[in-house]
Amino acid sequence: MNDNKIIDSNPLLREANTMVPVYGQLPFIPEKAIGCDIYTDDGRCILDLYGGHAVAALGYSHPKQVKVITEQCSKLLFQSNVVALDIRAKAAEKLVSITPKELTRVFFVNSGAEANENALRMACMVTGRKKILAITHGFHGRTAAAAAITWNADRWYGFKEKPFEVDFIARDDISAAKAMINDDIAAVIFEPVQGVAGGYDLSTQFIQALRKYTKLHGALLIADEVQSGMGRCGKFFAVDVHEVAPDILTSAKSLGGGIPCGAVLCSESVASSFGNGDLGTTFGGGPLAAAAIVATIDIIKEEKLLDNVCNAEIAIRDKCITGPITKIQGKGLLLGLICDRPAVEVRNALLEQNILTGTSSDPNIIRILAPLILKSEHIDNLARALKNITPIKIKESINESF
Repeated sequence: MNDNKIIDSNPLLREANTMVPVYGQLPFIPEKAIGCDIYTDDGRCILDLYGGHAVAALGYSHPKQVKVITEQCSKLLFQSNVVALDIRAKAAEKLVSITPKELTRVFFVNSGAEANENALRMACMVTGRKKILAITHGFHGRTAAAAAITWNADRWYGFKEKPFEVDFIARDDISAAKAMINDDIAAVIFEPVQGVAGGYDLSTQFIQALRKYTKLHGALLIADEVQSGMGRCGKFFAVDVHEVAPDILTSAKSLGGGIPCGAVLCSESVASSFGNGDLGTTFGGGPLAAAAIVATIDIIKEEKLLDNVCNAEIAIRDKCITGPITKIQGKGLLLGLICDRPAVEVRNALLEQNILTGTSSDPNIIRILAPLILKSEHIDNLARALKNITPIKIKESINESF
């Protein structure tokens, strides 16, 4: 076989030859996936505990999800918001029914970054203010406004100016929140569980303080639940764990179970500030995305996946502090496993044992973002694989004995 044919048959090389080189890619090629398992072109079966950055909430090839999407494709693949659709109305109704009761309105978009972009714009328009507060170590997206309030984004931000003033509250620092939230602030945005930061779960007291001081000063509170929402933390949305109702909540990733979609949910008072033409999108709320949202919510309820997530978290915490793992943080199936060495070494060692996990912005934390259908045998497989990785202290004592 000549070199050209090798390149032609290798997606890794073909992407490298045609795409902007911005992604570090893992050394396997998926051909199909079922449940929590990815099957590769070279015959491997890899247990996926990363879910495509928390997207594959229902795992892969869920029969009901596939049926709903296939039927919607054959019935009506696309129509824009220039006309009302029964499936879009149903998606909005279902979504409102699972969020905090104060959030009664939906604006559909296409991704988490777009949801956060619109949420921030809405906050500035509603309040007439021009300063946003975010939380240290948070990640909110790569578009102009979303990246402006992402921690340590300056190295790749690219834009010469940010669209508003930005400052960061130290995470879990209630006194800093009290001092920084004032009458100049349009909004405070936070992730209840910081995903990219390694599954760091903000304290209930801190989140409740954010709610208290934003209300006191007429600022909006935005919950970025792009990664933590749609059941991933054991409730449909992580703010429910803390019994806090934000003014705006954003959702994406797991929202469509793999179909690209996003949503901005807001209170009636926020929605009342907007009229015809104030916001817009071509693809947001399209029939295929809407059908996927309906199916995802229905399946989570029918299969009692919220209970499954809670049970899975208990099992992981019980069994997986072993080998290189010294501590576990996060909630549900958005977990950060703290390692005794660089996380990339642990991720690679697990991948050699056919288990896929993710790294994070913390160099010593691997992330678990598994499908909500995760089974006990999957957790047992992870625990066994971790035990096969010798802890640093034991490895050092063995080396010292020679």
